[in-house]
Amino acid sequence: MAVKIRLRRMGAKKRPFYRVVVADSRAPRDGRFIETLGYYNPCVDPAEVKIDSDRAKYWIGNGAQPTDTAQALLKKQGIIGAAKVAETAA
Repeated sequence: MAVKIRLRRMGAKKRPFYRVVVADSRAPRDGRFIETLGYYNPCVDPAEVKIDSDRAKYWIGNGAQPTDTAQALLKKQGIIGAAKVAETAA
């Protein structure tokens, strides 16, 4: 089973709010997921990001691959460093 750390869209029309979740890569974007790690709210200034670093590190350590956007959020929070970003890109 390929596991991804990705964003799940929530909120009203034209007012997006995202949850950072761990999900099977075959599941739909807003469908079934394994665990919620945090949230991302781009509608406020500055954008609000809150991610449980312990659980994110656990899932990355067990082979979960973050999507490009989730990876940028994890890097912004300091959960993964530049070395981990280069490793996942290769």
